Parts: sequence; C-alpha cells; structure tokens
Amino acid sequence: MDKALQTMIDNMPEKTGKSLSEWKKVLKTKTFSKHSEAVNFLKKEVYITYHPEVLKLSKIASLLQSIGYAAKINLSDLERKERPAASKALYYKLGVTGFLFGNIMFMSFPEYLGIDRVTGNFYFQLFAYFNLILGVPLLLYSGWGYLRSAFIGIKQRQLNIDVPIAIGMLSLFGRSAFEVLTHTGAGYIDSLAGLTFFLLLGKWFQQKTYHTISFERDYQSYFPIAANRVEQGQETSISLKQLSKGDELVIRHQELIPADGILLDGEACIDYSFVTGESMPQKAEKGALIYAGGRQTGGAINIRLTKSVVQSYLVQLWDEYIFEHKKKHENSSQLATKVGKYFTAFILITAFATLFYWLPKNTTTAINAFSAVLIIACPCAVALSIPFTFGNVLRILGQQAFYLKNTGVIERIQQVTHLVFDKTGTLTERAEDILFHGSLTNHERGLVKSLANESTHPRSNQINTFLAHFPIKKVTGFEEQKGFGTTGRVEGHLISIFKTAEGTAVAIDGVTKGFFEHKPILRKGLKTILLQLKKDYQLSLLSGDHDRHQSAFIDLFGGEKQLYFDCSPKDKLAFIKNLQEEENAVVMMIGDGLNDAGALKQADVGLVVSEHNNNFTPACDGIFSATFFDQLTAYLSYIKKSRWLIYSAYVFALIYNVVGLSYAVQGTLSPVIAAILMPLSSISIIVFGMLSSWYLGRQILQDPKPESEQSVFEVYPSQA
Repeated sequence: MDKALQTMIDNMPEKTGKSLSEWKKVLKTKTFSKHSEAVNFLKKEVYITYHPEVLKLSKIASLLQSIGYAAKINLSDLERKERPAASKALYYKLGVTGFLFGNIMFMSFPEYLGIDRVTGNFYFQLFAYFNLILGVPLLLYSGWGYLRSAFIGIKQRQLNIDVPIAIGMLSLFGRSAFEVLTHTGAGYIDSLAGLTFFLLLGKWFQQKTYHTISFERDYQSYFPIAANRVEQGQETSISLKQLSKGDELVIRHQELIPADGILLDGEACIDYSFVTGESMPQKAEKGALIYAGGRQTGGAINIRLTKSVVQSYLVQLWDEYIFEHKKKHENSSQLATKVGKYFTAFILITAFATLFYWLPKNTTTAINAFSAVLIIACPCAVALSIPFTFGNVLRILGQQAFYLKNTGVIERIQQVTHLVFDKTGTLTERAEDILFHGSLTNHERGLVKSLANESTHPRSNQINTFLAHFPIKKVTGFEEQKGFGTTGRVEGHLISIFKTAEGTAVAIDGVTKGFFEHKPILRKGLKTILLQLKKDYQLSLLSGDHDRHQSAFIDLFGGEKQLYFDCSPKDKLAFIKNLQEEENAVVMMIGDGLNDAGALKQADVGLVVSEHNNNFTPACDGIFSATFFDQLTAYLSYIKKSRWLIYSAYVFALIYNVVGLSYAVQGTLSPVIAAILMPLSSISIIVFGMLSSWYLGRQILQDPKPESEQSVFEVYPSQA
C-alpha cells in the first residue's frame, strides 16, 4: 500500500498549489495514513477513503487499473445486490475455450492414431497449421488473464502465482509455433488447450464455491440487530429484514439508525462518526433527513424511513479500517503469506533447472518436463485453505447465531488467553427482578418511567418494564453519562436516574426519592460454562456496579482477585490494556456494547451479546444472541479446533507438490495431465475445507447443551 500511495503522489499534478514534498507530509499524517486497507481480493472489492483535494477519483481508478484491478464505478446505485456466482466473461471464456479445445483435439487425431507421416504428411502439416491458428485466440483471449496478471506482477516486482502458469503457456505456444513453421513437429497446442480449459474450469469452481459461502454470510446468516417499529401506537421489536420504506421507528439513546429517514418527533443529536469520522454530533430539527449509520446521542426520536434497509451497509460499517485491531499475532495467514512469497521463486528455479537438464538429451522431454513443473506445482492449497475453510466456519457459526466480522477474527480467537466479561446484560439476564425502596407517587412514577424509556441501558430497561403501566410523557434535555446515569426534564421537572451503592437511585428536582434494588438473574448454565472456560483461559469480571453481589461470583471466577467492580468505561479499557502490555495476554472482551465500546475495541477480540435491541457497535469483532449464551464454550471450541483443518490442508499440499514434482522433473508427466491435476488439487482443498469444517461443526455445535445446576434460571439471594 505504501507503493500505491507513492505512485499516487508521483502522478499528482503541481497545480494544486502544494509541492509534492508537502503532499507527502500530508499523507503521512494520522488522517490520511489509514486509507485503502480494507481489501478483499477474493471478492475483488476495495473500500478507499480519500480526500478530493489531495487525490482525484480518476487517479485512484487509474492506479487500480495499472495493478490489474479495473474499477467499476456506478454512482446511480450504491446498494449491494445479489451478484452472479461467476462473471459473464468467465462463462464466455469457458465456452470459447471448450470449442477450441474440442477442435484442436479433433485435428490432433493423426498424431494420436499413429498415421504414417510419409504418406499423410500434407494432412499432418495442414492440421498442425489449423491448430496453430486456433492457438492464437486460445493464448490471447482464453489465457489473457494469466498473461496479464503475470506481466503486472513482474512490473510491480512481484512473483505472483500466475507467473509460472504464464511462462508455461508461452513456452508451449512458442515451441509449437517453432515446430509447425519449421516442419519439425506438430507442436503442443493440444496440451495448451487442455491446460487453459482445465485452469478456467478450476477458476469457475472456486468462484462458484466462494459465492455460496459469501452470499449466505452477507444476506442470510444471523445478524442480531433489531429495530423498534411503531404501529397503531404500539412498539414492536423486529429484525431489520422486516423493515420497509414508510415504517415509523423509535430510535433511543445510542441506537443506530438502520436506514435513511425523516425526523418526525424528538430532539435529534446524531453522531455520524461511524460513517464520516466526524466526532461532533449534529443536531436536526423536525422534518430533517436522518442518514443511515448515524447513532442517536440524545433522547428517543421518531423517524419515518424513506429507504429500505440495506443490511450489508451495516456490514460495511463493521468492516471499516478504523475499527480493525492493530495488534498482530502469529497465525495461519502469516504462514500462508510466507509460503506464497517463496513458493513461486522455488518453482521457477526448479523448472529452469529441469529444462537445462533435459535439453541436451531430448528437446521434447525438456519442453514437457519444463511445462509440467510450472503447471503441476500449485500453492493453491496455502492460498485457498484459509478463505474457504474459515469462510465456511463463518457461515456455520452464523447459522448458530454467532456472527463474526471476518476470518481474521477466527485466527485471533485461536490465540486468546484471557477472557474478560462485563456483568449486567452479559452474564445476567436483562429481565432482572427489581424492587423499589422509597416513596414515589403515581405521577412521579410516570415521570421516572418516561426518562427510563429514553435509554437503552439494561437498568433503564428494567425500570421501564417495572413501571410499564404508567404513561410515557415527552422528555426534553435528555443526557446520559456513561457509567453514572441519565437526566432529563419531564413536564418541567428535572428527573435523574443514577448509580448508588444501594442500587439505582431516583431524584426529582434534586431530591432523592429512593432507589431500585436489582436482583440479577444469571444466564442459564453460567456456572457450567465458566468452569469449562477456566480450563483453557484466565477469567476476569469487570462491572460498573457496586460489589454488593460479589459473593455470587467468587466461586464462579475462582477468587476475589478476578472480580473488579465500580469500573468506569475508562477503567475497563485501562484494565485490558494493562493485561496486554504487562502480562502479554491476548484478550477477548465480552460485553453488551453499551458502556464498554472502548474496551471492546482495545481487546484483541471484542464480542457483543445482543438481546432484542439495536446495540450494534462497529468496534466489536463479533455479535451473538443472548439466547444462545450457553453455547459459548461450544463456539470457542469449534473455532480453536478448526485451526487444525488448515494445518491438515498444508500437509496435503506438501505431499501433493512433492509427488507431482517428482514425476514432472522426470518428464513422465504431460502438460495436459498436469493441467488436470492442478485445478483438481485446488478443488480437493476446497472440498476438504468445507466438508471437514461442516463435520467438525456437527460434532461440536450440535452436542447436547450443558445442564445447568437449576432447571431454568439461577437467581441471586435477596440482599434487601
């Protein structure tokens, strides 16, 4: 990427008013140094953020064109639609190549049938010329993608996987042209046709298979984000897929706006930092257009959708570079990168050594062996095993209500050594038992209920449910301070809901009226889950609550030293950072995403537990449904064991290449057979990765759920 930025700089015009050295300084600043990191080569997608005063879109498109990835720009429709499994161009090439392959093989029958060259020399030469003519479109059209990719790679001073394939194609065609034109042989156009056809067939299968995985993950897998739709005065929590243009939604504090809409009611103060990077919230008045991806930072607002929900847009927000983790770990991808870097060079050296060894002895054997070595040796297993195997793992986990950002998250989870849990809304149910100690009139209860209704915090939701029978009134001046409480004015009264040592206190016009005592309900099977996790991980609990319920967690976490209460959001972030720096731990943070967004981002892996509300945060790496919290150990076990599937694929690739090369260097393997075996090796790796990950998932994820110590819920003893 540094080379790409340098190329952009070197091609920028001077008329901008700044020298190139000045622009280089600009591009080195924090604002511009994070550009263009989100690249998905398998999907051929790249998300680029750029400043129009520094770069023009045409320059970016030109750069992408120069490195072999021509940009397709369509400003009229930015919504992601279903894409075909393979491009039309690939189908055209397969059709043309199949036609050429069939005719070339037909005209090669004189060679295969052993017809006497003396009596049939005219036909031998005629068919050889026909084959050579058909070989031109075969090379320049069907094989152009490989030739172009290899040329661009060499131009960029990189030996990519297509370099040996391109050299093999050119050597077969060049030698064929020489033999046909000098009347010394029939050439190897039939081998070239077989090579090209089977390579394209393998490419089609790869694209078809990856499309199946990718499509299901992007559009069908579980993504636990809901919205509150208003119908006839009643709120209903529904999935985003059920929303449509014209629906009225209630968006509360810290909830994400799922689609563009018109503000109907309320004080909108929208944080668009997820989309634009601008941290200052923007206020909007009634009738203003509210854009998707913004987060409401004030009280509840009502909007009417003007567009349908594009769920993949939220996935795009999730994939933004600024939310990627900076900490690097040794993983399978790094191994694949190292192997791929030196594999092509090794194959080229082996191929040319084979060529020079056989040339003095037998020219035909030399050409066959040279081409076979270039073709048979395939690092595809290393390149494809991770995206296809882990891609299928993502798909299977998505079906089990456990949604991860990408395959990189899987690899980081495999390295985790320390699990850090939030308490409220994570280890405990949101529907906690609640009691009020104090004095509130019915009118005052309505005021408190109205303020609690504005917030998405679990404690506010509990109070809101507890006071469900009281009417909701308009709230103005709503504010929420993370980790402390909320304030707002209802009918002219200043209402405050805030944390105290006893529980959640309520004050009206500065006078404390009492407090709500919360008696949390633990998640089903929590004791069994934590006992299992302690075998493989260090465990810690971070809670913003006071320690009055500490006794219930001491045994679960193995001692008082693992429990930390009265933690502010900054305390949680600092704790995780300390684990990473002082203890060199790889940390996974599991929370509800409300008061721990900073900790989720700081952790090597951040997981959000979702329970029927819109608490999506791009800072997290994964979301899973609270309904399936008791399957957490199964999820992590499946992810950890899937790593061995990658190593098994690497072993298979090593055996395949050793055996294949041993035959190829001896000249006993024809280029056509090599061309068949190469895509077959890729196909076998893909099939192995998908079937093995599916089988492993069946063994782990569908095991009987652990039985909890109580049949339904575990409840704290009352501390009143």
